[in-house]
Amino acid sequence: MDYLIAAFLGFIEGLTEFIPVSSTAHLLLLAHFLGFESTGRAFEVLIQLGAVLALLSLYFHRLWKVLVTLPTSPESRGFVISVLVAFLPAVVIGVMAHDFIKTVLFESPRLICVSLIVGGILLWLVDRYAPTPEHEDPMKLTWKTALIIGLFQCLAMIPGMSRSGSTLIGAMLMKVGKKAAAEFSFFLAMPTMAGAFAYDVYKTHDQMDFNDAGLIVVGFLAAFVTALLVVRAVLDYVSKNGYGVFALWRIGVGIIGLTLLSIGL
Repeated sequence: MDYLIAAFLGFIEGLTEFIPVSSTAHLLLLAHFLGFESTGRAFEVLIQLGAVLALLSLYFHRLWKVLVTLPTSPESRGFVISVLVAFLPAVVIGVMAHDFIKTVLFESPRLICVSLIVGGILLWLVDRYAPTPEHEDPMKLTWKTALIIGLFQCLAMIPGMSRSGSTLIGAMLMKVGKKAAAEFSFFLAMPTMAGAFAYDVYKTHDQMDFNDAGLIVVGFLAAFVTALLVVRAVLDYVSKNGYGVFALWRIGVGIIGLTLLSIGL
């Protein structure tokens, strides 16, 4: 049964990682209500690598072009700098607050539900009233714009706020178009999630047992396959319709979660 739950949670991870509804919130709430628990909450972090690798495979051609032109192309160097600058705040805060996040915030389903609702309201407001976009190419953002987006990403240290949701809010406030905001969020996800994976392995490897590893592999594969199918669909949808439906999704899940918690589930 645990392996079926792991596969289901991996599917949810791949489905929700790259849309602004907080994959972490969905994983933690579902794990809570299903009675699924991994050592040190490692499962919920480590299966995200499956989604990262799916994203890398989809964008491999563009990223490879950046890599090979890095010595000669100012545009490629500017793109790499913008991603690294946006990534830096998460490194600093993530390392400093790792234990508090994992042992306190991850263990509070009520906080996660409230964060889903608050983040949903913010996303709806920004999606509706954001300034007119001035940046439509995610690979040509200035380092200052990238830094602001990276600071917004740190809101996702609170489970339920959503990494992609926080970066999208920051990007749209900085006059980045909705599709470009989504793509920059994808690019920023790669070092951020890979870094979280590596640091969590470092912090929890001595707590893991063989059973944990098996569950993580199952969840990883499910997340990888699902994310492959989701990313392109997300870009097509948001470029035409925006993020309003995801804001309502967040609010609905948060309300349902609070209702279930209030009756003792």
